[in-house]
Amino acid sequence: MNIHKFSHALAIALGALAVGMTGGGAQAQPADYPSKPIRLIVGFAPGGAADYVARAMSDALGKALGQPVIIDNKPGNGSSIAADLVAKAAPDGYTLLVASPSSMSVNLALNPKLPYTARDLLAVTKMTTSPLVLAVSPATGITSVAELIAAAKKAPGQLNYSTSGNGSAPHLGAALFSQVTGVEMTHIPFRGGSLAIQSVMAGDTQLTFGTSPSVLPMVSGGRLRALAVSTAERSALVPGLPGMKEAGLPGYNLEFWYGMFLPAGTPPAIVRKVYDATVTAMQQPSVKASLARDGTEVSISGSPAQFDNFLAEDGKFWVKLVKSANVKID
Repeated sequence: MNIHKFSHALAIALGALAVGMTGGGAQAQPADYPSKPIRLIVGFAPGGAADYVARAMSDALGKALGQPVIIDNKPGNGSSIAADLVAKAAPDGYTLLVASPSSMSVNLALNPKLPYTARDLLAVTKMTTSPLVLAVSPATGITSVAELIAAAKKAPGQLNYSTSGNGSAPHLGAALFSQVTGVEMTHIPFRGGSLAIQSVMAGDTQLTFGTSPSVLPMVSGGRLRALAVSTAERSALVPGLPGMKEAGLPGYNLEFWYGMFLPAGTPPAIVRKVYDATVTAMQQPSVKASLARDGTEVSISGSPAQFDNFLAEDGKFWVKLVKSANVKID
């Protein structure tokens, strides 16, 4: 074999080896990332808080990455369907997840048989934080937390509360409320926050611990009555409403967050690009203003490692609440 033929054969062999090592060329190389549109998976139906956060920042995220970001709603099973989808996606940076404590802690505590674990998802950064809002149907005639507790104690199990699904933050918010007050209410889960809010407005359920973006527009329109925020003290994010301490429940305090995640095994260089782009997007004045109008604050982690450390501690709170409040899958 002459030198030219040998060089050609060697090039072919090395090329075949490279293809084999990269899964047939399907894996993105960090230097080329991103070179095509990116899917941003949301585990709840359109109109809920997770969807609202994703849509508020997706255009800015796409500009920061240089590729379109397409929102893909995958509701169901308390956002576990979406989390599992991303956990099993190729770790190439083209499938992102907006998730809350539901996906990362609560659902796994409620159902250890879920097909994914927290280790299957890679923490990128926290994005937002906000309180829940306790709201009732105006038709109930209830105007305060004290009146709600009295009504619930007068008719145990007769008040129905709606949530965006089993294991969601609203579900845990109501469970903590029942635990602290000793009242008995009936849980009615839906596949998204907007559906849960609609049920209260229609009178099918009487109250909800809804996310701020889902609740506040309906409160301002007179279709819901807000009683308090879920944090112990008043929140500047939701002016005009008492905190739980002021409302008579000093032992109650709860707030929740949304964050960005990738499949485990995503190359560090891609994780850094997604982190930097998410930070850039969330810091845009238009994004901050849009979220603030509905009671949500931008809250960015200092690094993916910092967010990972936060998740380890935050998960302890949610798992403890699941156990102490005896939350079950209905």
